[in-house]
Amino acid sequence: MHSYDYWLILAFFALVLVPAPFLGRFYYKVMEGQRTWLTPILGPVERGCYRLAGVDPQAEQSWQKYALALLAFNLAGFLLLFAILLFQDHLPLNPQNLPGQEWTLALNTAISFVTNTNWQAYSGEASLSYLSQMVGLTVQNFVSAATGLAVLVALCRGIGRRGIGRKSTPGLGNFWVDMTRATLYGLLPLCLLLALYLVWQGVPQTFAQYVNAVTMQGVDQVIPLGPAASQIAIKQLGTNGGGFFGVNSAHPFENPTAWTNLFELASIILIPVALVFTFGHYVKDLRQSRAIVACMFALFLIGGATSLWAEYQPNPTLNNVAVEQTAPLEGKEARFGTTATVLWSVTTTAASNGSVNGMHDSLNPLTGMVALVNMMVGEVIFGGVGAGLYGMLLNVLIAVFLAGLMIGRTPEYLGKKLQAKEVQLLVVTLMVMPIGVLVLGAIAASLPGPVAAVSNPGPHGFSQLLYAYTSASANNGSAFGGFGANTPFHNLMLGLGMLIGRFGYILPVLALAGSLAMKKTAPIGQNSFPTHGPLFVTLLTVTILLVGGLTFLPTLALGPIAEHLSMGF
Repeated sequence: MHSYDYWLILAFFALVLVPAPFLGRFYYKVMEGQRTWLTPILGPVERGCYRLAGVDPQAEQSWQKYALALLAFNLAGFLLLFAILLFQDHLPLNPQNLPGQEWTLALNTAISFVTNTNWQAYSGEASLSYLSQMVGLTVQNFVSAATGLAVLVALCRGIGRRGIGRKSTPGLGNFWVDMTRATLYGLLPLCLLLALYLVWQGVPQTFAQYVNAVTMQGVDQVIPLGPAASQIAIKQLGTNGGGFFGVNSAHPFENPTAWTNLFELASIILIPVALVFTFGHYVKDLRQSRAIVACMFALFLIGGATSLWAEYQPNPTLNNVAVEQTAPLEGKEARFGTTATVLWSVTTTAASNGSVNGMHDSLNPLTGMVALVNMMVGEVIFGGVGAGLYGMLLNVLIAVFLAGLMIGRTPEYLGKKLQAKEVQLLVVTLMVMPIGVLVLGAIAASLPGPVAAVSNPGPHGFSQLLYAYTSASANNGSAFGGFGANTPFHNLMLGLGMLIGRFGYILPVLALAGSLAMKKTAPIGQNSFPTHGPLFVTLLTVTILLVGGLTFLPTLALGPIAEHLSMGF
């Protein structure tokens, strides 16, 4: 590694950790309707949205009503996007006259963007019109991220003490209000700033037709254009990851300079980290936020260090070749170096982002395994907007439950006792990833037709299939590469995995929030298990690794571990 690689890593952490606490407080004030510096500008727009939709912003919803509103909103968004993709050849803003998508691909894509997965079994510039990219995908990038943020806020309200007379209330807020505030204040301003910055750096934002050019070799070439900057901004800040162009952030129009690479990379986890501090404001104890952030970064550093070490090892199969042994560059972003690609691969899988600036299929086996593990643990290291933290809070509650078993006390978290109902809901969430990855992946691997999508033999081929179903179930959306996913079988099965991975968490989380909101808050005394110190951070980290390891170690042994051992390291 060179000196500039270390500066890249330091700048990345600085761009995330310095603004995160301030942004976290801002989100708390926004979601609770408190006045911020944006209120004079956006307040009238917010109130106009409520009047137009007939929403009473003071009306509280139980967790059941909150969930129904969420499901209805997401269903409506899915149907609209599905129709746009099917019939885009009959709709405007299609200067290249691109046809509508085949129905299973359209179904898969609609599910993908509604669930914040952004899995793409197509190349955007060759398949989607400007209308499909903007009204279809970009809109869902905003509202799917806002949905995750709303669910997190509902859980925070269920856990936190919400003021006099509201410590034992079934209300979790109002989904329509939370969605409006999350989108209007939480996402739009940041996306506007990042989009303008990307345009300044050279990312296109235009409705012009594609440009026909002739290369110096006399070859005709079509240069795709489009309103890319606006979608790229929300794809990163909203932890969506779906690229405007097929090769995603490896495309020079999506990621033209080293500065865009740095800012896009930091944008992936900026909001997820900030929301950890938002949680601290809800529970009136920022020590809880610091403990969770410490656990997240500990796991991130373990994965990042492992990936960098593995990627800078020379390939032992080249020992008999008379070439200088250096870090392999195949599949890396040559403009920015190996470290930038590895840092991106770790970050994008630690968050449920899915954007890439290199090809994960070319990563060394252990680096690919880190990407898989980041997703297999439920993407709780940072995760998606809202989704990452409510996934981490589920692990916090599991760790508290285990601690209660070890010391023989009724487990409680911040004064809320965990009883049979809460533990049952936690167990339900533990089944989500195994069903999506192990069950659906096993079906795909055992059938001769679907397994033909794998392009490599042996353990690497198994890793391709394993990665696809892990990415779908974790709502990540990144691809290992080399896997022919655009078949009716995989479109439908991966779509099912995305639905399980999204709503298999959201519904139990809302039920858990409703149950906790009904509980009275007991005073925290000297005998209460502290959840803000190094001991708890260690217990939480070990819990996450143990649950993930016990669930997925056998499959990892068949894929990246077997490939690593076969290479003779």
